[in-house]
Formats: sequence, structure tokens, C-alpha cells
Amino acid sequence: MTLIVTTLSGYAQQRRVQHKPYIDLRPMHFGIVVGTHLQDIEFENVGLQTLVDEEGNTSEHLIMTECDKWNPGFSVGVLAELRLHENLALRFTPSMYFGAKHLTFLNMLNLDAEGNPLKTTQDLKCTYVAFPLNIKFSAPRFNNYRPFISAGASGLINLTNGGEDNISLKRFTTMLEVGIGCDFYLPFFKLIPELKFCYGLGNSLDTNHINELRDTNKRAYAGSVRDAQSKMIMLSIYFE
Repeated sequence: MTLIVTTLSGYAQQRRVQHKPYIDLRPMHFGIVVGTHLQDIEFENVGLQTLVDEEGNTSEHLIMTECDKWNPGFSVGVLAELRLHENLALRFTPSMYFGAKHLTFLNMLNLDAEGNPLKTTQDLKCTYVAFPLNIKFSAPRFNNYRPFISAGASGLINLTNGGEDNISLKRFTTMLEVGIGCDFYLPFFKLIPELKFCYGLGNSLDTNHINELRDTNKRAYAGSVRDAQSKMIMLSIYFE
């Protein structure tokens, strides 16, 4: 039995025919990327707030705001990779992200017949143009696969106008990115799946949106949070 296991283990470690053996020696790589992602956002609630209407009347509001689930979306982009070293590369992947965030507002001072806070929801649509710049560190290639890790930052432009939504996000934001993946060398191209975790830097909330709302009834919702941190989990497939 030991002999069989040893034989199989040795066979599994044998070198095999390598597809695209010189592809990593090129100074520049180009490709396309498609993928899916999950969007989330974490709010810091204000708590009890006092608002003054146009006639000078004051009112108190206590609204709890949260993103109650991770929302799926999809992305598409292009890849440019610069070889820096045998194991290091600089990657630039301008992309577009299409998705939304599902928000829930609980009006704690306005209860229904059963004593539960009145609930309002909003689908915060988010379409981003992203410019990620990452360093990719790859392990030595074995046969037709090569694992790697990556890290970097991404600047995002939000193309979605808040309009009369309760909550609106800033036009520009920045995210830190950390990823893990593997290069698979196929006969005619290289396939690269990557799982990436992204976390927003700074406050992504448009704090001036409350002053732009024409519907004064929505100002209590817009003013219910003071800070927002965007997050994403991305699964991308690169084709080189």
C-alpha cells in the first residue's frame, strides 16, 4: 500500500507538457476581464436628530439605516500587465462595475399598529468606472498553473446620480484591494480566476445630498447617517 501511494505521489509531481511556455517572459501582457461581485456598505448612524422645516417648525427623528444584505453585480474591463521581475508584475485593469446596494430605514419614533418601527427601503444603484492598480506576486510556475497574491488600490468614479433618493454617494472614492488567484495555462490562452476583497477609504457618503432634496420628508432619512464605508467582494476571470 505504501508503495502504491509513493508511486502515485511521484507521478503527480512529474513535469508535464507546458502550454504557452514563454508567455510570462513578455514585458507586457494584455487581456480582458469579466466577473461578478457583491456590494455592501457600512453606515454610522447619527441617532436622534432635530430638523427645522422652512416655516421654522422643529421635529425629532430617530431613524436607523443599514444595508441589510450583500447585493450581486457584474463587471467588465481590460487588463494591462507590466513584468517587473520573474515573480512580480504591475497590473492596471480599468473596469466598469454595475450593481446596487439594498438599504433599509427603520423609523423608531413612528410605529405601526403592532408596535414595530415603520420600514422604508431603497435600492441604491451604483455604476462605477474603476481604475485599479495592483502589484501581483506569483509563485514559480509548476506544469500549467501558477498561484499568486495581489494588493493595491483603486480609484472609482460613481456615474449614478442620487436624484431624489434618500441616500446618495460621492462622485469619487478610493478602495484598498487584496486578492488571491491562480494562472492556468491553456493551449491557446491563459485563464486567471481571482478572488479580491475591497474596502473603501474615507467617507463615501454624499453629506450635501440632504440640502439638494426637494422632498423635505426625505431629509430625515438623508440625515440619519454621518459616515459610510463601501465594501466589495469580487470574483474576476481574466483572459490573456
